[in-house]
Amino acid sequence: MTYMITLPNLITLVRIPCALLFLQDNTLIRAIALLFAMASDWLDGYLARRYSQTTRLGTFLDPAMDKVFVFFVLAVLFEEQKIAFWQIASMLCRDVAITIFGFYLILRRKFGRYKFRSIWFGKVTTTLQFLVILALTLNVDIPPPFFICFIILGPLALCELYFDKIKTRLSP
Repeated sequence: MTYMITLPNLITLVRIPCALLFLQDNTLIRAIALLFAMASDWLDGYLARRYSQTTRLGTFLDPAMDKVFVFFVLAVLFEEQKIAFWQIASMLCRDVAITIFGFYLILRRKFGRYKFRSIWFGKVTTTLQFLVILALTLNVDIPPPFFICFIILGPLALCELYFDKIKTRLSP
């Protein structure tokens, strides 16, 4: 794996201008931006795997751009009072879990040896985040119990990372 710029990495970067489009107070523009962001999230991974263009940069860039997009859009929606702080906090439980895992690796002095890759619960969370943002963009109310899914996915992501680490990536 290398740090080079590839087509999948460039597609990943599309999420930045898509996030900025949320500064427009236009439902159609926001919905299209969100659909482009979702498509780029799928397409960059597909192309990287299909054409063996997986890079170290891409393994960092893809989840980072997901987070930049989601955090930025949630901040806009919060400012517009379309989502409450507790709902945002629930949607970020997976990110807290990943941060806890990162600190665990640092404390164990294994961060540099860890081979980062996407995890199943991470993909589920990202998909649900995009769907919730789409619903909020289209002025669809999300029932409060729905946000419990995010609270459950956080610890599940942490467990997946921990047990995957034990099984495959940091064995002696």
